[in-house]
Amino acid sequence: TKEAGTDNRNIVDDGKSQKLTHDDIKALKDKGIKGQEIVQQLIENSTTFRDKTEFAQDKYIKKKKKKYEAVITIVKPSTRILSTMYYAREPGKINHLRYDTLAQMLTLGNIRAGNKMIVMETCAGLVLGAVMERMGGYGTIIQMYPGGGPLRAATSCFGFPKHFFNNLHEFPLSKVESLLSGTFSTEALPSESEGNPLVEEESNGLSHEKQVTEWGEPTTEAAMEVSQTEEQETMEISTKDVDFKENKEKEMKENVREKQKKQWERRKKLIETAALLRERNSDG
Repeated sequence: TKEAGTDNRNIVDDGKSQKLTHDDIKALKDKGIKGQEIVQQLIENSTTFRDKTEFAQDKYIKKKKKKYEAVITIVKPSTRILSTMYYAREPGKINHLRYDTLAQMLTLGNIRAGNKMIVMETCAGLVLGAVMERMGGYGTIIQMYPGGGPLRAATSCFGFPKHFFNNLHEFPLSKVESLLSGTFSTEALPSESEGNPLVEEESNGLSHEKQVTEWGEPTTEAAMEVSQTEEQETMEISTKDVDFKENKEKEMKENVREKQKKQWERRKKLIETAALLRERNSDG
């Protein structure tokens, strides 16, 4: 049976009613004892707990549970959660955009699935993420951005599936004037040999080998016998160097190809985005 007092008039909150000290509680935490057990020990070591009314006891337990029992709830990211979090913790990154203002923007911006939207923002991608969430992967979004590239730190926090990004396009603000005047064009892809450090390295390597064959011929048989062991050692070292060089060259060639492929894909998408903007039929 639960023991409880009739009233709290004789209880004095002088801080001496709890036998457990801060060090004792810290020691219990270090041992790995759960919060529920710590709360139970606090109740047992309290001299005034049984004298409190039932309501006061429940209040005491609730207070101690909140302090010592860690409750973590994992929730799916959403516009509401992320906008509240950014505004509370890092408002400067989203230009102090309030979550209720963002809600008004989404409501009045004609944002719905299947639409063609143009988004221009400098709020770390929060507005873009909110638009993408509301459209649900259906429709087209063109993100306009200043500078070298779009910022999407907050967009990545939403955890959207891959197909959400299939209809997401980007276009730099610096190219808008040329698009309107009809002079917009993307640069041609660089050729494989242009500015390729591999060609220079290969030519240097060949010339070096040529010098070795020209100057490395033995003059006498005596010199050949003396240097025989040295040649074997140098051959072993040279084979290792050749293997290392070949691997390095192969890696560099792959990096160059990958870089060229990414450039080509980016320019291809830029041309597609320019074509979408030329239609001048966006919904919002």
